[in-house]
Amino acid sequence: MVDSTVYLIGAGPGNEGLITVRGLELVRKADVLVYDQLGTSAFLDQVPEGCQMYDVGKSSGNHKLSQDGINELLAQKAKEFKTVVRLKGGDPYIFGRGGEEYLYLKERGIKVEVVPGITSAISVPAFAGIPITQRGYTTSLAIITGHEAQKEASDLNWKALAGIGTLVAVMGVKNIGKICQNLIQEGKDPNTPVAMIRNGTLPTQKTYIGTLATMEKIVKKENIQPPCITVVGKVVDLHPELNWFEKLPLYGKKIVVTRSRNQASSLVEQLKELGADAIECPTIKITEIADNKLFNSFIEKNTDYSHLVFTSVNGVEVFIKKLLEAKKDLRILFGKKIVCIGPATAEAFKTRGIIPDFVPETFVAESMIPYFEKENKSKVAILRAEKAREVLPEALRKMGHEVDIIPLYQTDFEENISPELLELLEKGQIDYVTFTSSSTVESFAKLLEKTNIKADTIPAAVIGPVTEETCKKYGFNVKVKAEEYTIPGLVEAIKIKS
Repeated sequence: MVDSTVYLIGAGPGNEGLITVRGLELVRKADVLVYDQLGTSAFLDQVPEGCQMYDVGKSSGNHKLSQDGINELLAQKAKEFKTVVRLKGGDPYIFGRGGEEYLYLKERGIKVEVVPGITSAISVPAFAGIPITQRGYTTSLAIITGHEAQKEASDLNWKALAGIGTLVAVMGVKNIGKICQNLIQEGKDPNTPVAMIRNGTLPTQKTYIGTLATMEKIVKKENIQPPCITVVGKVVDLHPELNWFEKLPLYGKKIVVTRSRNQASSLVEQLKELGADAIECPTIKITEIADNKLFNSFIEKNTDYSHLVFTSVNGVEVFIKKLLEAKKDLRILFGKKIVCIGPATAEAFKTRGIIPDFVPETFVAESMIPYFEKENKSKVAILRAEKAREVLPEALRKMGHEVDIIPLYQTDFEENISPELLELLEKGQIDYVTFTSSSTVESFAKLLEKTNIKADTIPAAVIGPVTEETCKKYGFNVKVKAEEYTIPGLVEAIKIKS
């Protein structure tokens, strides 16, 4: 018998920043992950390699596995593996059937730990600027399931609920009319404010405001679909004043990030912080050059070089990795001048205690030329991608410098575009496609070759003049160009344009 534990974890309402530290820690070391449909998708790529994953999500009229089946699956996996994670949207004990799963496992002698989650009943209204308790507005709060809206055969006491200051209904889209009617029949003022919040805490969140008398008509007119949280009460009147999330500068903007997977996070995070729906579509992948004879030669002759030029963060990371593999360290840089294109590249050295000797004010290869014009003739190593522009090495050689190009990595095409993104592009529902290098442009253009999407319909946001020229070469419609050729500069340019 395996010494196992089943962890009932609340993933929160869907926003990836709203899972608990303990919950994410367990997801990252799970042997088995059994997950729901709502509120869990942001965490599915956090599991370790080899983790068994089971989608048991339920939606209206569609149960992939019955509750009995889920219980049996958890018990079976607990016999085989040490760490079994049951990841549930919201909180396991708020309309999540976590108690049922716990009892089933306990009866079979299986250890269970509960990790509470942030329920959508409180977090979604908060993201919509609706405090469900507020002095001067309400002294009582009730949370109900919207699935039980009928007066008959229901555990809900509508007469009591009509006297509650704030009522929050979870999963109530289908029965919104019955919910409103029942409350009015039991004496609730028909003009009581009602809010329905769809896709709460996500960049696609939308809030609809009405009253008990009008909300059913609004649902039909707007064709509001689940998932929604419904709030009934005077606190809804605070929405216009406290609605912080939907007022973020990039709220509602759909922005595609084409950087490689290992680089995308910084841009994605900055866009999301401003409210954007950042859609990852990595078009390139960075691959270290194996059996790198040129790098090995560089190591052997490193004392010959007076200047080392790094053109990207990737170059710095791979350089240091290969140094360690060669049983060397940063002491090899002694006596050499370190030149970096761009503040991010420079920062990769600064975090390791090395301050670059020169970082140009503009972050393109041409900006290096004035610096080297003032330097004595020397031997320069340019450590970079295998394929790159030859502007800098050619210019340095003309000045009389001896230049060696040391390729450290290659940029490969990654064919990875989802049907959902293709549909959004076809319908013109993407606000910007971000490009941070010419290689991302070229690879994205290659992705579109198998589609009917025309290049001039792609609204491009670019990081610098070289990338801009590549976009124009492929016919993309350049809408935004960063004034400062950095990720923060690109985000700021998008923000200003929007």
